[in-house]
Amino acid sequence: MKKIFIAILSMISIGLQAQETMHPSPAQSKKIVITGATIHVGNGQVIEKSNLIIEKGKLKIETSTPSLGADVEHIDATGKHIYPGIIAPNTNLGLVEVSSTRATVDYVELGDMHPNVRSLVAYNTDSKVINTLRTNGVLLAQIVPQGGLISGSSSVVQLDAWNWEDAAYLVDEGIHMTMPALINRPNNMRRGNAPAGDPVRAGLARIEQAKGFFREAKAYLNEKAHAEVNLKFEAVKGLFDRSQSLYIHCDLVKEMLAAVELNKEFNFKLVIAGGADSWMIADILKENQVSVILSEPHSLPATEDDAVDQPYKTGAMLYKAGVLVSISQDSGDGYTQQRNLPFMAGTLAAYGLTKEEALQVITFNPAKILGIEKRTGTIENGKDANILICQGDLLDMKSSVLTHAFIQGRVVDLQNKHTQLFERYKYKYQIK
Repeated sequence: MKKIFIAILSMISIGLQAQETMHPSPAQSKKIVITGATIHVGNGQVIEKSNLIIEKGKLKIETSTPSLGADVEHIDATGKHIYPGIIAPNTNLGLVEVSSTRATVDYVELGDMHPNVRSLVAYNTDSKVINTLRTNGVLLAQIVPQGGLISGSSSVVQLDAWNWEDAAYLVDEGIHMTMPALINRPNNMRRGNAPAGDPVRAGLARIEQAKGFFREAKAYLNEKAHAEVNLKFEAVKGLFDRSQSLYIHCDLVKEMLAAVELNKEFNFKLVIAGGADSWMIADILKENQVSVILSEPHSLPATEDDAVDQPYKTGAMLYKAGVLVSISQDSGDGYTQQRNLPFMAGTLAAYGLTKEEALQVITFNPAKILGIEKRTGTIENGKDANILICQGDLLDMKSSVLTHAFIQGRVVDLQNKHTQLFERYKYKYQIK
């Protein structure tokens, strides 16, 4: 028995030694001065050869030559580029580790109406996936729940934390609803748990169910005192004072029009998540001040009648129409692919946007949609130092090489499981 116990301890020790050594960085202690780089502000502007100061986690741009004393950390970024940190909206990052292993999946709750479910408290800061996103410049993410008609609240997290409390950047910023399918589909293609029969009629009934819930919540919240607290109604209080957004997940025109019609009664801050066919009704979305988190630009068209390159063009079409648009790799199994956001933005730049406009789609625009634009999303004086230093073009897969990343002024470790395996086998086969 003693030998078995010792063997188990040995196995645990070996396993621990094989794990990543990365850990969250401590708070910034020394003033950091970055010189010589081209600064891409994130709002369309480019500043040549200015100096960027990071002090107490905040940014300051200076054109004059800064003093470099012993208490200052100097980074010579001559020939390099500085970008705002990328923001990944609409993701279940940290809520699932291995999608085929149920014990690691924590983004779906049983039931139909659970707006009081908070995705933030289930967020796993020890996920091995998180570090792979940071290596490509993704520094913040919106953690989104799924399941049922009304799924719960999302929160914005920064990707360098010990636990979910440390990670929280903006708590419970939005409520998520899945729009029922309003199109006839084969039985095996029905969304969610749609019943058999007429799926359109069933979908319209579920929309009325959602409207009924919001009406009841509004009546409850208009009362000054309550005999009993209703957690579900309390959870959507921010929708009515517009401190929260309502994210409706849908793709087809009928479903988006139903979302706009629903919102006319309640005047919520409405965001469409998905929006594959949103280019068809860009004028209506603009008129009703509806933002769009466009899902998976690197995908096939939504219908057979669409052009094969329509997903590449949709972002630019919405942007040119004046719709506030961002992109995501969807909140399904794409959580590992959020690291490709800069390259998806590069595709948008090849299909109608300029490079600076495409950068805005993954930095400043998601910051505005998520309500954190006063703190991050652009490189401006007084904002959080969530920035990247890149050798090459951040949006170009061939030339993009990150040399530094900062979250709130903290230097972020750019290692991950992938880079460690790369170095491991370079060593094994003596590759230089």
